[in-house]
Amino acid sequence: MFELVFLAASLSSSFPGGNTGAVEWVSETHVRVALEGQSDQDGRNRQASWYYFRLDDVQGVELKITLTDLLGEYNYQKGTHPVRATTFPVYSYDQQTWTHVDRTDWDEEAVELTVKLRPEKDVVWIAHTPPYTFSRLQEFASEIADHPHLRRESVGETVEGRPMPLWTIEDPSTSGEKPVVWLMFRQHAWESATSWACEGGVRWLLGDSAEAKALRRNIIWKIFPLADPDGADLGGVRFNRHGYDLNRNWDTLDKEKMPEIYSQHAAISKWIEAGNRIDFFLTVHNTETNEYIEGPAEYRTTIARFREAMTRESNFQETRPAPLDMKQSTTQGLAGRKAVNQGLYSDFGIMSMLMETRIGHHPELNRWRTVSDWQALGEGLIRAAAETVLDD
Repeated sequence: MFELVFLAASLSSSFPGGNTGAVEWVSETHVRVALEGQSDQDGRNRQASWYYFRLDDVQGVELKITLTDLLGEYNYQKGTHPVRATTFPVYSYDQQTWTHVDRTDWDEEAVELTVKLRPEKDVVWIAHTPPYTFSRLQEFASEIADHPHLRRESVGETVEGRPMPLWTIEDPSTSGEKPVVWLMFRQHAWESATSWACEGGVRWLLGDSAEAKALRRNIIWKIFPLADPDGADLGGVRFNRHGYDLNRNWDTLDKEKMPEIYSQHAAISKWIEAGNRIDFFLTVHNTETNEYIEGPAEYRTTIARFREAMTRESNFQETRPAPLDMKQSTTQGLAGRKAVNQGLYSDFGIMSMLMETRIGHHPELNRWRTVSDWQALGEGLIRAAAETVLDD
C-alpha cells in the first residue's frame, strides 16, 4: 500500500485490492507509478501484472501516467512483462463501472506504458483489469446465501486466516447418480476477470430459468469461487503470503506453507475417497493475449467437445491450435511445478483441464471485454460444462 501527495493531487492504493510500488510525480500532471510485483519463495519468477490505485483532485486535469518496473520472469524465463502495448488499463469513478482507456503509448526500449487521461470527476480509480475483491465475493455470497439449492462451506484457511470457500449447487429432488462438475476460479489474485466469470455463472445457475433449474436437478456442481482470498484482498499477483504459486505446487502439499492448496486438495481427495465421481474439473484463468483449453491427452475427445461448446455458448475464442495436451509439469525436473490440472490428473486420473481467457482486445467482439462480457462468459461456461457431461 502506498500514498503520496503532490500539490493538489494525490495517489493512493491503501484500500482492498490496491497495490503500487514507488510513485514519482514528474510534474503536476505527470506521475510515474512503479509496479511492486511479486516473486516466489525463492525470489524468482517475479510477476508485475497487477496495479490498482486511486487519484484524487484530478477533475479536468490532463493526466499522464507512466507505468514502470514491468520486467519479470515466468517459469524461469527472464525478461517477460505481462503489462505491454496490448494491455489497456481500466478506470472507474465509482469502483463499479469500469472502462478501458482510449489509448496508450508503449516504450519498447524502456519497457514502460503511458496512459493519458482527463478525468471527468475529482476521484478516479485505475487498474490492470476490473478489480474483484474478497469483500465483493462476501457480498455476493450473502446475496445468494438463502437459495435452497446452495450449500456453502469453508474447507480450510489461508495463510492469514481467511476462509477457503467451497460452494455446492444441487437440487436433491432428482434421485440417482448424477455427473459431477468441479470448477475453480482465481488461483492467481491478479486474474480478477475470472471472479466476474464465476459470479456470472453462479448467478445464472441459481436463477429461475427452466434451463438452470434442469442443470441443478441433473448435475452436482462443486465450485471454488476464490482460490486466493489473501491475494484478492491485499493486491497480490500470483503467490500466496509465503511466496508459493497457487497454480504450481500441486505435487508438494504443505499445510503450513501453502494451506490454500492443501485444503482444496484435501476437499477433492475426501470427495473421491468417499466413493464420489468427478466427471469434469476445470480451473479458469486469464492471461494477456492467449485463450485456450488444455487437458490430458487421454480425454482429448471429451475436451474437444467442451471446447466446441464453449465457443458456441460464450464469447470464448481460441488463439492456439487445438488439441492442447497438457504436459506432466510446467517445469520438468523441478518439484513444486505442477499446476492443479496436472496434479489432479497425476493423483486421481480425472479429466482435469485448465482454461486461459484473455484480457487483451477481443477480435470477434472488436473491443476489450467488459464486466458484463466476463459474466456472460461464466454463464456460457456453465452451459458448456453441462453439455459436455450430459452428452458423455
